[in-house]
Amino acid sequence: MSNDAATTATPLAAGSVSGTGAGSSGGPRSEPAAMGLGISLPPADARAKTEGTFPYASDLWAEGLLWAAILRSPHAHARILAIDTSGALDMPGVRAVVTHQDIPGDASYGRKIADRPVFASEVIRHHGEAIAAVAADHPDTARLAAAAIVVEYEVLEPVTDPERAFEAQPLHPDGNLIRHIPLRYGDPDVVGDVIVEGLYRIGRQDPAPIGAEAGLAVPRPDGGVELYVASTDPHTDRDLAASCFGLDPDRVKIVVTGVPGATGDREDPGFQLPLGLLALKTGCPVKLTATREESFLGHAHRHPTLLRYRHHADQEGRLVKVEAQLLLDAGAYADSSSESLAAAVAFACGPYVVPHAFIEGWAVRTNNPPSGHVRGEGAMQVCAAYEAQMDKLSTKLGLDPVDVRLRNALATGDILPTGQTVTCPAPVAELLQAVRDYPLPPLPKDTPEDEWLLPGGQEGAGEPGAVRRGVGYALGMVHMLGAEGTDEVSTATVKVQDGVATVICSAVDTGSGFATLARQIVQETLGVEEVHVASVDTDQPPAGPAAHGRHTWVSGGAVERAAKMVRTQLLQPLAHKFGMSTELLQITDGKITSYDGVLSTTVTEALDGKELWATAQCRPHPTEPLDESGQGDAFVGMAFCAVRAVVDVDIEIGSVRVVEMAVAQDVGRVLNPAQLASRIEAGVTLGVGTALTENLRTARGLLRHPDLTGYALPTSLDAPDIRIVKLVEERDVVAPFGAKAASAVPVVTSPAAVAAAVRAATGRPINRLPIRPQAAVSAVPNS
Repeated sequence: MSNDAATTATPLAAGSVSGTGAGSSGGPRSEPAAMGLGISLPPADARAKTEGTFPYASDLWAEGLLWAAILRSPHAHARILAIDTSGALDMPGVRAVVTHQDIPGDASYGRKIADRPVFASEVIRHHGEAIAAVAADHPDTARLAAAAIVVEYEVLEPVTDPERAFEAQPLHPDGNLIRHIPLRYGDPDVVGDVIVEGLYRIGRQDPAPIGAEAGLAVPRPDGGVELYVASTDPHTDRDLAASCFGLDPDRVKIVVTGVPGATGDREDPGFQLPLGLLALKTGCPVKLTATREESFLGHAHRHPTLLRYRHHADQEGRLVKVEAQLLLDAGAYADSSSESLAAAVAFACGPYVVPHAFIEGWAVRTNNPPSGHVRGEGAMQVCAAYEAQMDKLSTKLGLDPVDVRLRNALATGDILPTGQTVTCPAPVAELLQAVRDYPLPPLPKDTPEDEWLLPGGQEGAGEPGAVRRGVGYALGMVHMLGAEGTDEVSTATVKVQDGVATVICSAVDTGSGFATLARQIVQETLGVEEVHVASVDTDQPPAGPAAHGRHTWVSGGAVERAAKMVRTQLLQPLAHKFGMSTELLQITDGKITSYDGVLSTTVTEALDGKELWATAQCRPHPTEPLDESGQGDAFVGMAFCAVRAVVDVDIEIGSVRVVEMAVAQDVGRVLNPAQLASRIEAGVTLGVGTALTENLRTARGLLRHPDLTGYALPTSLDAPDIRIVKLVEERDVVAPFGAKAASAVPVVTSPAAVAAAVRAATGRPINRLPIRPQAAVSAVPNS
């Protein structure tokens, strides 16, 4: 959508994810449309997105608009000696320049630890760190003005090796160590009959948002400001912005524009704060649309991780003890590194019963690009390592890798190394058996040669005789909701009038399908087909961040409770009239009936023009932080997944083609089949990219090729056949609807499965992700 298409309106209604119920586009109906939970209700915004009318932040416009640009550091580590903005201010069309000196409030921000400056003032700590921002009447003028700002640097030696960070000079006043978690569980002197060791490295993955990162700041008459951004946690962003601007939170408003998908990158307010400062200084609306390079430089990435493992087992392959050291490279600032480390340490042994575990985990600051929340953080890195260890163990014992995993599989009632009992459904063995028993895809020799798809694309392999097929398995787990005492709460309001329901909840739909789920909940509870989900802003009560499947559980639970309260209001007059309780009435397909058939009416007739509404909250049971020994009930719930990967590897040139990924997942309850399948398929594809192509490379802390030519995302040509072979619907009794988070656990598990398959095909250890071609070259003869 071009800007011209959006010039006729201010952005006040931007970011709406509202829509009508299934089939509500008008016209006569011969029969009621299917509605409620358990059906594949299409997304309300699907038509707008396919037609190009969905209001993304980059499409917004306002009268008197100025354009912003940010000056970023070309160095990974340097001392700022002087900043001269006069060249920029003297340029025609430039309206304002802001640096650290122009911040009226807190000069640093952070969701947990406020350690990241809005603008660097004395020290540069990573390549691309923001130094100043410019507002001008044309985007080209703004970029030229930013380039005209003269910064005098004293370049310093960067600390890029996280192992060096322990002894290096402090890179930050808070020091280089962000968090250390020593997990102690069981007897440290126990030794197994068989021991396998391994050293593993996980590279830096970028969220690589498809849509441009953009935003619009509009000053308000009361001296406040409104920010139109693709936020995934608007209330936290508002509070951070108000603190930076020196304003009360009620004078800052976040309006969520259309979010073009988010796997973590939308949670960084570093693009929002300079916008607000410029709008407040100029008194004009200011817009920023980041270039792809700026996105790579500015937002957080997956933590590069170094992992050392030692597994002890008996002769039958049963685990006795796991020892591990985990080192997460947080980059320059803390961000979510503490939470990522907690997940990594807690799940370092995987979904297996381990009677003795001793894990050391650290997250440290370096001069590398910042790391933060990316789907499956912490859990993905350790999954690649512990599954490699399980393969090593099975090889050393001469046992089938699936059998070894089954002998150790976690189940409900078992205890994690953190001391927490697994109370949720944990059908780990059932998942693994499902992917093992699913038929393997045919070998290339069973199809005509002209139909062969070989590694490297069409005609990509040297000779078919150089291709080896491998099959690998992996089990993974993630936690749901926040952890370690995070107060999870969400608020929702449901209103019904004239046969139309409206849901008001500040839960942001990042592509997770929450807006569709909210419509289905109301349809199921109230029998109202036409349901709108209001656009999100911070005038609504907070719902928390869009991460860890929160909104399916917490916000969905709030919507359900509010809808049930409205249902009671609707049914009470009828129940009183007929002398029965509301529990004896049911709503099905828009009709209200009693258990004995005496009462039968429609929801519309029962409403009779009345407006009913209710507001409710959902707050899961509390958790607790891990103690000094890594012990504690830190997680509300967990989800599990099994993946079998089939790959073809050209062992002469090291190219890999993922032929098929078979997935079995524990989902609790299927709320929307099509939506669930798409989330799993997207997670698997993201995992394939993690395994084979996605690696944001640096040289002495400087990003190399920060664009989509140097950073290889998997395309539709790289996506394998994805077979969802089993969805285990064993409901979690403490979760609303019994459903579990769906998208993170296939992301966590798929890279480990691909690596296992490449190991099986080549006989090579494969101890680094993404897998380098040279690592997949085998000395196996071609006969």
